[in-house]
Amino acid sequence: MKLWNYLSRLLWHSVVGKLWATIMLLVAVVLLILGVFLLQYIDIWFVENSHDIKVLFVITAIIGFLLSTFFAFFLSTKLQQPLLQLKNAADSISQGNYTTRVDIRSSDEIGQLANMFNHMTEQLDKLIHDLNHEKKHLASILRSMGDSVITFDAKGQIILTNPSADLLINNWSDLEIARQEQSLVADSTYLGVPMPLRDLFQNVMSEGRDMTDTVHVHSFVWSVVMAPLHTNQEVQGAVAVIRNVTEEHKLDKLRRDFVANISHEIRTPLSMLQGYSEALLDEIVVDPEDRRELVQVIHDESLRMGRLVNGFLDIARVEAGHIETNMQEIDLHYLIARVHRKFLVLSKEHEVHMHVEAAEYPLILKQADEDKLEQVLTNLLDNALRHTPSGKAITIKADQQCLNGSYYIQLIVEDEGQGIPQEDLPYVFERFYKADKARKRGASGGTGLGLAIVKSFIDLHQGEITVKSAKGRGTTFTMLLPVEPKTK
Repeated sequence: MKLWNYLSRLLWHSVVGKLWATIMLLVAVVLLILGVFLLQYIDIWFVENSHDIKVLFVITAIIGFLLSTFFAFFLSTKLQQPLLQLKNAADSISQGNYTTRVDIRSSDEIGQLANMFNHMTEQLDKLIHDLNHEKKHLASILRSMGDSVITFDAKGQIILTNPSADLLINNWSDLEIARQEQSLVADSTYLGVPMPLRDLFQNVMSEGRDMTDTVHVHSFVWSVVMAPLHTNQEVQGAVAVIRNVTEEHKLDKLRRDFVANISHEIRTPLSMLQGYSEALLDEIVVDPEDRRELVQVIHDESLRMGRLVNGFLDIARVEAGHIETNMQEIDLHYLIARVHRKFLVLSKEHEVHMHVEAAEYPLILKQADEDKLEQVLTNLLDNALRHTPSGKAITIKADQQCLNGSYYIQLIVEDEGQGIPQEDLPYVFERFYKADKARKRGASGGTGLGLAIVKSFIDLHQGEITVKSAKGRGTTFTMLLPVEPKTK
């Protein structure tokens, strides 16, 4: 029974089996037709030998049937071999082996079919190779991009990202968790889209056009450009390019603040110069003492404007890399002593104690600009004096430190003044910081550029400067200057 089932499946599920069965059926039909029409005339025509003729006819029919079966089997085998080769080659190609070829050399239709099959596989192999090359090329471009690229399908599921986008999605994942914890029923629309991009994605999918937006996440600013993906005039998804523009945003804000601050800083002395000079020209003030006081105010304001302009020039030269330096070997002992003497009289007038705690051994810097470092200490001590009340102290410390195998000179300017709030510490080296709530203009009329210049000059020496402070507990500026700067 099993053998019969196998033969029946082989017969009806094979082209060769069907061809063989068809030939056999045709032979049987021919023989039956001949038998039906001829056997009835044998008894009439051959009365004496009718039986022998019938036997001969049956034997001839059997022999003819066997010969037809043999030739049908031979023909079907010749057809089966190339068909099996084509079938096996097709199976190999379906498994990804696009270099498969069939070796059939004949000029009939099967040979032509084999040639067309080989040509098709060659073209398919070339097409797959080109597609893989383009895919690798695109993947390399995406990996090398600093911007984050995310592709969404129509349901908002992510289908393609680059490494930068993977990091960004991981950083934004806590936003969705926090939102779900705050909301009892989470919005199930486009859950695959990161929450900061969800509104923009909905707008792009509904309107079907390019859109841009700026999102603020975790104190960072991101610029998003999202474009729809069209297929047959239908929106099938969207691709988003996300760029971190935090620095550009800060610089733009700094530029606006700089213009506003410089306008404010220059407007005040100009107004005073104009008003007092007009009072002198109109001879409104006739008393010599009052006139001398007005002239002194004009002189002080002109000096302050001069310091303001010089500060702008110093910062501009440093940022442009055009500042002139005189690098040479110096001993900080002499520089500290000179700056200490310069401020000693002023500190006594303010009733502020000024101390110097420097190492006894030489504090040598191989390459340093003495004038620039003197301006650094001058600016720091000037700030310390203006913000340290009477009876308190200012200390200058100097020592040598070894960090990571490199030697540095550590300079510390420490005061017992009013201090700086913690939230304002990151901004102390910005221009016009004195305009903030922690630094109000005193009688000395600072320009607000001192710490910005200090930071620029320390960077010029390949050093570092840090600040520690707390409101009401004083301020400490710590500078690390390399003994031997690295060659650029």
